[in-house]
Amino acid sequence: MRLLSSFSIGALIGVLGGLIGLGGAEFRLPVLVGVFKFKTIHAIMINLVVSLVTVCFSFLFRSSIVPYSQVWGQTPVILNLLAGSLLGSYAGVHFATRLNEKSLNRLVMVFLVSLGLMLVFHGVLFDNITSFSLHPLTRAILGALAGVVIGMFSSMLGVAGGELIIPTLLFLFAVDIKLAGSLSLAISIPTIIIGLTRYKTHEPFKVVRQEAKFIAVMAAGSIVGSFAGSHLLRGISGEVVKTFLGFILLTSAVKLFYSK
Repeated sequence: MRLLSSFSIGALIGVLGGLIGLGGAEFRLPVLVGVFKFKTIHAIMINLVVSLVTVCFSFLFRSSIVPYSQVWGQTPVILNLLAGSLLGSYAGVHFATRLNEKSLNRLVMVFLVSLGLMLVFHGVLFDNITSFSLHPLTRAILGALAGVVIGMFSSMLGVAGGELIIPTLLFLFAVDIKLAGSLSLAISIPTIIIGLTRYKTHEPFKVVRQEAKFIAVMAAGSIVGSFAGSHLLRGISGEVVKTFLGFILLTSAVKLFYSK
């Protein structure tokens, strides 16, 4: 029953992530803690592994909607954000492994609530805004700083960071929403890998070996879900989906983390 639930939840979250261009980690984290009863730090480890699988396959599946040529055409933007996110991802592990359970829970709760509000109001805040008229050097510096924040949250909370990357791409670089989703995946892959590499030397990472079957089943579900979600992108309004997911995220954060 546990493995069936793992596959089903993985598939459902994979659909949600693949549709928007996320790893789905922000939805998976409260489930791992609240439903499967993992400690937060262990949930973060599992989340990173499953997120990496989801992000890689979502990037692959979305290529039929957003060609790779469009993604690589934005290579300077990708490298700009990566310059900061890789550094931030490396530093984030340091903080995550030194926070106690209660502090980490509070941080996760605040993060989830913030993401929920961002998703709910995404259309109002970003869709009608073009990028600032900034000097290229200023934009590059802001992009790198945004990347540092994205990388830190990615490694600290076990998320791919797409929920922060996409608004950055929309607001700072005026990238189309569908292209932003694929760029987000491209940026998230090395960011997650850095976080995992750093965590491998820490005691909590043992949960990845201990729960290998659980992780494999959830990852398999995520692959199936990301395939479906990526193809749903053709006909479903992204704004409706993001608003709905934002409310789910807010509900999950309040229910699961205020009760701790």
